[in-house]
Amino acid sequence: MEYKDYYQILGVDRNADQKEIRKAYRRLARQYHPDVNPGDPSAQERFKEINEAYEVLSDPEKRQKYDQLGTSWRQWQRMGGDPSGFDWGQWFTGQPGQVYVQYGDLDEILGGLGGFSDFFQAIFGGTSKSSWRTASRRGRDYEQEVEITLEEAFRGTTKILSKNGRRLEVKIPPGVGTGSRIRIAGEGGDGYGGAKGDLYLRVKVAPHPRFRREGDDLHVEVPLDLYTAVLGGEVRVPTLKGDIMLKIPPGTQNGKAFRLKGQGMPTLKDPQKRGDLYAKVKVRLPQKLTPRERELFEELNRLR
Repeated sequence: MEYKDYYQILGVDRNADQKEIRKAYRRLARQYHPDVNPGDPSAQERFKEINEAYEVLSDPEKRQKYDQLGTSWRQWQRMGGDPSGFDWGQWFTGQPGQVYVQYGDLDEILGGLGGFSDFFQAIFGGTSKSSWRTASRRGRDYEQEVEITLEEAFRGTTKILSKNGRRLEVKIPPGVGTGSRIRIAGEGGDGYGGAKGDLYLRVKVAPHPRFRREGDDLHVEVPLDLYTAVLGGEVRVPTLKGDIMLKIPPGTQNGKAFRLKGQGMPTLKDPQKRGDLYAKVKVRLPQKLTPRERELFEELNRLR
C-alpha cells in the first residue's frame, strides 16, 4: 500500500492548524462529493482520499504518529497502531506481559546499514549495539461522558461511577463547562509491564430552561411590566445563588440588558472569581385594560 501525502491531498502546509485543515477539507469535500459529481469514478476516489486525509490530520494523536513515521505510516496502520498486536516471531521472546527486543539482531535483519528505519526507531528507539532490554507498555486511556446540570457546574458536584464492581467518587470542580475533561489517574486500561492508563471524564452541561451560558457569563430574560418600564422601579432577577432586586430607571426600553457584575459562573482556574449576569428586560404590555385605564392611555396619547 503506497504512502499518501495527506497534507498535499488537502492542499495545506505541514504546519497548518486545525482551523486551516477543517476549512480545506470542507471546501474539497463539497467540490468532490458524489452527489455533486454523479457517475464520476475519479471524483469518488478523490472524495475517499480527502476523507482519509482528514480523518488522520484532524486527530492530534494520529497526526503526530503520521508525521513521525512518514513513509512507514501504512505499516503502522496495518499493525493497528499498536506494535503488540503484530507477530514479530523470531525477534521477540519472553513471558506474557514482557517483550524483549534484541537490537543487534534487528539491525542485522534490516540489512546491516548501521541503524534502524524511521519506523523501527519510532517504536523502539535506535541503537547500534546488541543489547537486551524489557519494553514495557502503558495501558490505554479511556474516556467517558458525564452530564451535569448548570447548577452542579456552578457549585461543583460529586459523581459516583462503578468500575468492575468498585465505587469511584469523582469530584467535579465549580466552573466546568461542556468539553471540560477530568483526569482520574490509573483508572484506564491495564499496562503490559507498565503503568495503567487513565480515565478521562468529558463533561457535558445540560441546557438550562432559563439561563444561557457564554463562557463564564450568564444571560437571562426578565419580564417587566409597562408601568415599571415607563416610571422606573425595581424588578426581581433570578441568579444561581437566589433572587436579587434590580433597579429599573424610568423610560427603560424593551430588550435593554443590565450587567450584574460577579453574578455569573465561577471561573474554573479560580472559583473565587465569577463572570457576570446579563439581565435582558422584556416589556410586557397589558393584555386587558379597564375602561378607566383605556381612558388614561387615550389622554396620554392626546398629550404627546
